[in-house]
Amino acid sequence: MIRRLFIANRGEIALRIIRTARRLGITTVLGCSEADAESLPARFADEVVRVGPAASSQSYLSIERVIAAARGAQVCAIHPGYGFLSEKAEFAQAVAAAGILFVGPDVSSLRAMGDKLKARSVAVEAGLPVVPGGAGATREEVRARARETGYPLLLKAVAGGGGRGMKRVDAPEQLEAQVDLAMAEALAAFGDARIYVERYIAQGRHVEVQLLGDGTTTLHLGTRDCSIQRRFQKLVEEAPAPAIPAVKREAIHAAAVSLGRKLRYRGAGTVEFLVDARTFDFYFLEMNARIQVEHPVTEAITGVDLIEQQLLVADGQRLGISQDQIHIDGHAIEVRINAEDWRADFRPSPGRITRALWPAGTGIRVDTHTDTGALVPPYYDSLLGKLIVSGSDRSAAVQRLQQALQCLEIEGVKSTVDLHRVIAADPRFVRADVTTRFFEGLAHG
Repeated sequence: MIRRLFIANRGEIALRIIRTARRLGITTVLGCSEADAESLPARFADEVVRVGPAASSQSYLSIERVIAAARGAQVCAIHPGYGFLSEKAEFAQAVAAAGILFVGPDVSSLRAMGDKLKARSVAVEAGLPVVPGGAGATREEVRARARETGYPLLLKAVAGGGGRGMKRVDAPEQLEAQVDLAMAEALAAFGDARIYVERYIAQGRHVEVQLLGDGTTTLHLGTRDCSIQRRFQKLVEEAPAPAIPAVKREAIHAAAVSLGRKLRYRGAGTVEFLVDARTFDFYFLEMNARIQVEHPVTEAITGVDLIEQQLLVADGQRLGISQDQIHIDGHAIEVRINAEDWRADFRPSPGRITRALWPAGTGIRVDTHTDTGALVPPYYDSLLGKLIVSGSDRSAAVQRLQQALQCLEIEGVKSTVDLHRVIAADPRFVRADVTTRFFEGLAHG
């Protein structure tokens, strides 16, 4: 049994893992950088080990330092959270070599899904539809692919996601400059400049399916909609994905499960699809072989603790639930509160939080690592916390979101609270008429 768990992450996900581990009677050891030594997760963890200086390259992203800290703490398992090393096959391999359990999928799944071209190939083998496009190892290949797919199109990084290395190209004359930018961003973010070309579907929705697997059984926990994005990074997530015909929804579920079975997947993972908003045809985009930022909305409508299931599977146990035990009840919406000035092109806003007032009450959940007096360092992602609301149906959830946002106050740094008030009041959002281009038509106020 896992008795001592090393958490190789920071922020709200670290605190989220600590809470479930504590409920399960597991001692937590937080590996943190010098910048996070006084953070809320560090105060809540049973033990804290410094893994390096503030720069993530010398702390959270250093496989050698993280493994050394975990071995020194004599832990049974390592939970990588999301981001940082969570999808690095090399890290999972190093964890196993150190005689420690990795709370995540096996190395083969990480390798298969970590390379977007390989993931696309595996998805095709599993019978999933994919967006027309393909590899562009050289500029000549990119030009050829562009001629095949037509415009508009997307350039995407082979080695990663999260919007980094992704560029939209609307016309041939824009291609060369955007290729340069995409390759440069991909190299900086992932150490791999490879890109591929994909047709851009103008009226698309970003719909994903939460999977759980134990290597033998794969099951789904319904859909999420993450269409409201800026620069291909998610702002709002909800579950289940609204306004999808039942037949199409079941087909999306089945496609995701088919991929999980093909991989003999272990742990929590998310299969992401692009859905045509007019026809509801859907295409495989990628699989995130880790826990997602937006996992709380799935927990809210299913009652399943996804972190607990991750720990059970990592411990060699079978899933504690079956498909017929999963019931979708109500609707949930999550908004990401970031330390950013959204009216200044989302410029990061590090600094000291002088006031943090988070809402509470029935149907309201807050996952955060910040409180009054907390320091927002400039070294990491700007996520301050997540506001999650749920209701008996989508209308009730939207109303609760609007009310909760009025009670949310962050002072001392700029934040996206006001932005989410604007989104929550937008008629398109209220009636669930959203696509990945929603932000283009948003009134900035």
